[in-house]
This record gives sequence, structure tokens and C-alpha cells, in this order.
Amino acid sequence: MEHRKRFQYREYFISTLNQTLVIEGPIPPERLREMTLDGTLDAFRKPRDQHEALVEIAGLPEGRIIAAHLEGHIVGYVTFHYPDEYERWSEGNMQDLVELGAIEVADHYRGCGLGKQLIMTAFAEGQLDNVIVYTTEYYWHWDLEGSGLNVWDYRKMMEKLMQSVDMIWYATDDPEICAHPANCLMVKIGSEVPLSSVELFDRVRFRNRFMY
Repeated sequence: MEHRKRFQYREYFISTLNQTLVIEGPIPPERLREMTLDGTLDAFRKPRDQHEALVEIAGLPEGRIIAAHLEGHIVGYVTFHYPDEYERWSEGNMQDLVELGAIEVADHYRGCGLGKQLIMTAFAEGQLDNVIVYTTEYYWHWDLEGSGLNVWDYRKMMEKLMQSVDMIWYATDDPEICAHPANCLMVKIGSEVPLSSVELFDRVRFRNRFMY
């Protein structure tokens, strides 16, 4: 299938910091390699290792990195890629199922609406209309200490963020998501996705059919 990568470029002025960031993507791997990653972007791995991971994702046929940066210094990003092979979501071998894998904003830029700008840029010009995009939210990945939010307020914040691009909550019997009531699966089914893919995704979401 075609993975559309329609390059977007926009400037985002943050009045509280008196700074204008560039938000762009999908960024090709060769350009990403020339950029630097903010040292506070360490939620998933050390910044140097995360930078390499972003470059690798950008080089995948389905992979895409949308980044916010100041003169090439990345202060926020969102990633899209196929699910890892060991995850339930890969079981259908679906070419039109893509994971919104990570969204991260540097400490100094939190609370500026940057996360919303990143994912809105990612969905711009219908480039994800022919795929199902899903994200799995696990409370143990959330920066509860840094944000000062409790688990439920953080969950509401993430839901609101994803709803800005019309991702909605979907039920599942996945054990990791069911492990805590704050965890959730959020999904957007593109307008061009065939019914056969929607039905296959439903079968992946539920192994125990009586819960369907």
C-alpha cells in the first residue's frame, strides 16, 4: 500500500517564551541525523539512543517523525511506525495499521500546546486517511512526578490531546491495557480504510470473543 508522506512546515510562536519553533515532517533520516535532541527528551531511553531510534524510524517505509525544533535542536517529536513484532497489534500483519508510538516534549516547553501542534501536523492533508492509527496509553510511561498530575488527570490530558485529531477510546481485552483502569487504547480509523481492515482490527483487539 502507499504510505503518504506529505511534508508539512509550520512556525509556532510561544508567547510565554518569546520563541518561534519550527514544526515539520515527516522528516527524512538524513536530515534528522544532522539535528540535535534536547537532553530532557529521555522518557524512553537516553537522548543519544533516542536520537538514533528516531533516525531509524524515519527510514522505514511506513515510519514518520514529526519534530518541533529551534534551529535544528529538537524539543518535541511524535513517531509513527508499524507495531513491534512481539506485540498483539502485529498479529494481523496489517499493512494499514500504524502505531502512534511516542509523543514527547522537552521539559521547558511543556504546557505550551506543542503536543497538539505535533499530532495535528502529522495528520495534515489527509496523509493518514488510508490507515488505522492507534496508540496505547500506559500510566507507567507517564511523567506523573514532573507534571504534578495524578494518574486520572494525566489520562484526561492524554485523551484530550488525542481527541484533537479525532482519536477515540476503543475497548480491548489486551492484558497490558486491562492491567490498570487508567490505561487505554485510542484509535482513529481513516476515512479510506476498507471494512475488511476494520473487521480484522476488531479481531486483533479481542481474543476473547465473549467480551466483544
